[in-house]
Amino acid sequence: MQSDVAMTALVTGASSGIGLEFCRQLAAMGINLLMVSNQMQELASARDALAAKYPNQRFWAHYKDLAHPDAADEVYAYCEQNGIVVDILINNAGIFSFKTIADTTPDRLNLFIDLHMRTVTLLCHRFGNDMKRRGTGYILNMSSMSCWMPMPGIGMYAATKAYIRVFSRTLALELKESGVGVTVACPGGIATDLFGLPRNLQRLGVRVGALASPERFVRNALKRMFNRKKQYINGFINRLAIVTVSILPDRIRLIVKHKMLDKQ
Repeated sequence: MQSDVAMTALVTGASSGIGLEFCRQLAAMGINLLMVSNQMQELASARDALAAKYPNQRFWAHYKDLAHPDAADEVYAYCEQNGIVVDILINNAGIFSFKTIADTTPDRLNLFIDLHMRTVTLLCHRFGNDMKRRGTGYILNMSSMSCWMPMPGIGMYAATKAYIRVFSRTLALELKESGVGVTVACPGGIATDLFGLPRNLQRLGVRVGALASPERFVRNALKRMFNRKKQYINGFINRLAIVTVSILPDRIRLIVKHKMLDKQ
């Protein structure tokens, strides 16, 4: 990690959950932040809280719907207009739904594709090329442990997260000799609101080890990013689950569908 000059990080999905935790920990390292989110009030509050805590650093709050086809170009233009040089790009923004592909509306399908694939790709292309020209930089893309798990009800989430993983691993090789590190994080369960789990069950999940806290996950993910590791999967149980789920027979997968989806 560079330390002579304050770096600037761009974090998407920065107003809540894991994205906000990335912002908190990066700010604590003395790093300036461009915080991007489609939650206007939450984003402004998060930026103001960090700016008050770290008055000698710079914080920008940029409200943007990252599922819009031109979102990446618009974020890049915002940086150019404000003289922001991005040293760290964290593509964290994402969505989740528990529904079969056939029962998902076309608009929702496009939302998964645009947010998880189009915008992530174009942000990496825009800012990755800048980093390549400067000969330094870090990119961290958020995939998911589900990218190895074709399970009923999470098909679009898992498939688009699988794209992020393969894209990131390839980009890491292509940019390695340019001094740019690319890391893909593939977390298992994290105690956030993404999956609609009540807060009390999130706390219980952390206590029993079924879920990781955002603080611990982000700390370890950033450590691996700054060490230019290509991939991070948190926890031995999650790595074991990847193998276990991959060998489940179809009849077990269909039982999951009937128990969890058909009754909704």
